[in-house]
Amino acid sequence: MQYNILWADDEIDLLKPHIMFLTNKGYNVTPVNSGADALDRIENDRFDIVFLDEMMPGMTGLETLAQIKQMQPNLPVVMITKSEEEHIMEDAIGSKIDDYLIKPLNPNQILLSVKKILDNKRLVTEKTTLSYQQEFRNLAMQYQDRIGHEEWADIYKKLIYWELELESSDDQGMSEVFSMQKSDANANFCKFIEQEYEGWLNDPKADRPILSHQLMKQKVFPYLKKSTEPVFFLLIDNFRYDQWKMIQPIMQEYFNIEEESSYYSILPTTTGYARNAIFSGMMPSEMERKHPQWWVSDENTPDGEEGLNNHEFDFLQKQLETNHLNIKASYNKILNTNQGKSLIDNFNNLLNNQLNVVVYNFVDMLSHARTDVQMIKELAPDEAAYRSITKSWFQHSPLLDFIKKIAEKKCRLILTTDHGMIRVQKPVKIIGYRETNTNLRYKHGKNLGFDDNHLMVCRKPERIFLPKPHVSTSYVFTKEDYFFAYPNNYNQYVNLYRDTFQHGGVSLEEVIIPFIDLTAK
Repeated sequence: MQYNILWADDEIDLLKPHIMFLTNKGYNVTPVNSGADALDRIENDRFDIVFLDEMMPGMTGLETLAQIKQMQPNLPVVMITKSEEEHIMEDAIGSKIDDYLIKPLNPNQILLSVKKILDNKRLVTEKTTLSYQQEFRNLAMQYQDRIGHEEWADIYKKLIYWELELESSDDQGMSEVFSMQKSDANANFCKFIEQEYEGWLNDPKADRPILSHQLMKQKVFPYLKKSTEPVFFLLIDNFRYDQWKMIQPIMQEYFNIEEESSYYSILPTTTGYARNAIFSGMMPSEMERKHPQWWVSDENTPDGEEGLNNHEFDFLQKQLETNHLNIKASYNKILNTNQGKSLIDNFNNLLNNQLNVVVYNFVDMLSHARTDVQMIKELAPDEAAYRSITKSWFQHSPLLDFIKKIAEKKCRLILTTDHGMIRVQKPVKIIGYRETNTNLRYKHGKNLGFDDNHLMVCRKPERIFLPKPHVSTSYVFTKEDYFFAYPNNYNQYVNLYRDTFQHGGVSLEEVIIPFIDLTAK
């Protein structure tokens, strides 16, 4: 492809060697002597980039730049000047130039600027593809060895890195290769969880990750014990590591990242189990035994999944008391925009508390809306679009305004979640009684009928500290990107739920979740 360059300079004849250099490199250069001539050519011809001298008689470079941006806002402009005065640079940058070069010019300097702007996409794609090809074998070898929970967390983060890198390239073939590798990694991770999970919960000497019920005690309470400054604990429900990477640049405008790590969600990876475990500091069967007044079974819960979490603040206060933390704490659950705005209005009152817990449910609502509302499903047909919607919501939400207030008051912010989610693709049949729970990624009940393939089966729930409503109760969890479907109306059910985001089972996306410790800049 031959690119067209417009070069405006009142001393254009002196630049003939540079123009010949670019011509020999395959670029078509149109020289003009003034800003007015440049605007005339832009109005009548197509150009891919403009080189614009800042010091021209008549219409200056900055004045010409303003006119160009009105005519063609997306046309790249490189400002060229003899002056190194700061205010000129600031004016040019504020006018959205794409590069800034200072005379005397070097031919390679000019070529670098052109390539950076015009060939950036192709060069990035080629470099990304080559780099991933080199990393592909290393990743595959790593997860096929016998490795531990830290290595798996590291692999997942590397996979997310490459997923985001390849997403910005045009190499569809390499993206397909990556999808196969991620699927293979997920299959191996599920085997790892099957082998290790019970041991983590029962063997005191097991090399285990931080789990949901240990999160507050190990990662939050130490701050409360060594300082009386307010700590904000923000839990965005259903928030994955890749979604964190999407909003990270925004957060870093206001905060320094003190720690970017991960922990493992307990099973089932759902709000009712994992989030209650966070705030209670207990596993589900312990909650049911010690606090039956607060524990709600998920068998046909009339209020849906959120009806299982009506006592999170009760659980939190009890956990604080158990850990001898006699502090003032608040709890706010945000389910809609108006509640988010009310939280901001009440911000100054929150500064009187040493711990402020905020649960934000937007991402969870989005994942369910994507299942139930066709328009949302159209807007988020794949992982990339889903991440994009999350970022767009965050940029325009009351949550970001709330976070800015935390930064203004120089408070510590801890950002995390209770579990992730996965886009399900493959159905697996199950048969259960009427009281069987409705989640698509895990089931529990008596006399469940299923094929063991693609499932993690637990016939002794007490071994993984889950409630056992009946003597014959078993738990089954789907692995990788499978989901449960009943034989009745099977095809209709599968068509409805395939390609939707679900949680409750075993996968890298659901189990390994972010924990971010932030201090205000």
